[in-house]
Amino acid sequence: MADIDTLRPAFFEECEDLLARMAEGLARIPEAAGRQDLDPVHDVFRAVHSIKGGAGAFGLASLVNFAHAFETVLDLMRAGSLPADGAAMHTLLRASDVLSDMVAAARDGQDDPAQMAALLLELDLLADGGPGDTVEPDFGFQPVKLDLLAFDLPEPDAQPDGAGFAVTLIPTAGLYATGHEPLSLLRALADLGAAEVTADLSGVAPLAALDLARPGLCWRTRITTPEAEDQIAAIFDFVGDLADVTITRLAHADEAPESTPPVPQLTLVPAPKPEPRTARPSAEAAPHAAPATIRVNLDRVDRLINQIGELVIMEAMLSQAISSAGLRDDSDITGSLEGIKQLAANIQESVMSIRAQPLKSVFQRMERITREAADATGKQVRLVTAGEMTEVDKTVIERLVDPLTHMIRNSVDHGIEATGNRLAAGKPAEGVITLSAAHRSGRVIIEVVDDGAGINRSRVREIAEERGLIAPGAQLSPAEIDNLLFMPGFSSKEEVSALSGRGVGLDVVRREIQSLGGRVSIQSSPGLGTSFTIALPLTLAVLEGMLIGVGRETMVLPISSIIETLGLGNLQIHRLGRSGRVIANRGEMIPIIDLAECFGFEAGQDDERGVLILVECDSGRRAALAADRIFDQRQVVIKSLEDNYGAVPGISAATILGDGRIALIVDPEELVERAAKEAPSLSLAANG
Repeated sequence: MADIDTLRPAFFEECEDLLARMAEGLARIPEAAGRQDLDPVHDVFRAVHSIKGGAGAFGLASLVNFAHAFETVLDLMRAGSLPADGAAMHTLLRASDVLSDMVAAARDGQDDPAQMAALLLELDLLADGGPGDTVEPDFGFQPVKLDLLAFDLPEPDAQPDGAGFAVTLIPTAGLYATGHEPLSLLRALADLGAAEVTADLSGVAPLAALDLARPGLCWRTRITTPEAEDQIAAIFDFVGDLADVTITRLAHADEAPESTPPVPQLTLVPAPKPEPRTARPSAEAAPHAAPATIRVNLDRVDRLINQIGELVIMEAMLSQAISSAGLRDDSDITGSLEGIKQLAANIQESVMSIRAQPLKSVFQRMERITREAADATGKQVRLVTAGEMTEVDKTVIERLVDPLTHMIRNSVDHGIEATGNRLAAGKPAEGVITLSAAHRSGRVIIEVVDDGAGINRSRVREIAEERGLIAPGAQLSPAEIDNLLFMPGFSSKEEVSALSGRGVGLDVVRREIQSLGGRVSIQSSPGLGTSFTIALPLTLAVLEGMLIGVGRETMVLPISSIIETLGLGNLQIHRLGRSGRVIANRGEMIPIIDLAECFGFEAGQDDERGVLILVECDSGRRAALAADRIFDQRQVVIKSLEDNYGAVPGISAATILGDGRIALIVDPEELVERAAKEAPSLSLAANG
């Protein structure tokens, strides 16, 4: 038998899936309740029950108790005794948040969250029908003899189509001690089909000789269900060694299991519904069954990605060597090289897809952030999500949580108006924040849109001037005023609250997104709302870039920041000040930044560079980067400079070219912003 401590990581990994299933089911309950569909409630109940069972196996008593109170309320809801109204759902959603925190605390060996006791009380009150006196009244209970055979039990409904199974459940004392209830397991069985349950009391000792360490009770179930056997076994996943479970497939649905002494019989059937439950096809017959999956340590995937990166570099080196040797005309060598190149590209794409994960987990966390921010501000806010199955590199997903948290809180605190103001403006009392994601042009676009009051630009400008962020009377376009929100230290809150007022917020968003190689922009319409747009690369391992020559060096410029390239032949360059230069392009004066001068490279023979590359940064500023020549566009493997050397101003990373040389990857965002600070007059001219 495996040491139980070695099973803990697997339990908490399983909890992640169960918590995600629970959150998804809770989100579907209100809509399904209108159709009197209880399937989402059943899904949430099973997830919570599985967490409770696993927690009991590892002796996590507080987690067991909380999950037990949670599933008690869910049991009342699926039985029709508790409506899925706003108050009940609000409590259940907050209880799911606390349950997630308790799982995380148990995994990390920390104390239970402080709000656990309060939510436990709310769940108990909800189970009792609402707030009231929590002291149990004295009903003058007297024990009486109960004859199970005297009850007139209902006849089972007609058996549905499907296979027959005999299920035997023999609990140990540990099953009861860890908070499991055989009745809950039997009810879960009944949800899969029509079940006839018999309690075998033959092993139960007389009361005078009863040993609590040896319960002796046995439950035998005959069930007819269209589900596969593994669906039945899944109900007992976390029971483990706490019970002896045997599942036997019957040759015929009406075949009787092996004979047992005559005992009381109890028929369990699923809760009645207006519409019949549509059974899922069995695993054998399912045409679109879920693919089998395995869990792999992330370090192994990272090592594989690094090796694939080296393979791409070696392929480029081989291509360079063949070209240098003049063997390009050899059809066999050329064909083989193209085959290797295609194979390397396919392997790289496949390996990158291993790390790709849907944004669903992040979006679910944002639902909790929205609820907490709405409670803190006293506003009614609903989060609507779209495109949650959009896949992104796992590293990108992990680092998206903080920026999106800031943006959601900002939308609730600053964007959505108070209820009274919304009603006065003719809007619904409930504000709506839409969080969406999609793939566009090889990038991931994430949008956070609210239907609030929009940005008060006059107020933003006034605050920026008061705090010395801009010069009084500076000429700024509406877009530039909106981008003041991203400046460090900017805050429109005069009082410090739980959500804002400390001058830390959207500047963190911009820095984090830029560190991911992405861009963030903002658009706002007064009275209609504000939209934040994040554009991110699909992965942090490779980059689509343009190879350029600067002096005697080769550099890489990210394609995502390039607007267009300009030749110097038909352009007129204007001098501004002692060293500043600008060009006129489509009615706009754009400053020129000489890359060789910025990085201290040895200049070529000509004073003027041969090509200008027009780039745009998140703030809307544009600049023309002067380079000597453009080689080609290619995908390069990103190598971190900070990990291997150190931070270099204006450089985001490096790569290895096919000839073995190292090429630096330019950070145009930092270059443009730094140039604007060093030469404000140049920036002002560029802005018109």
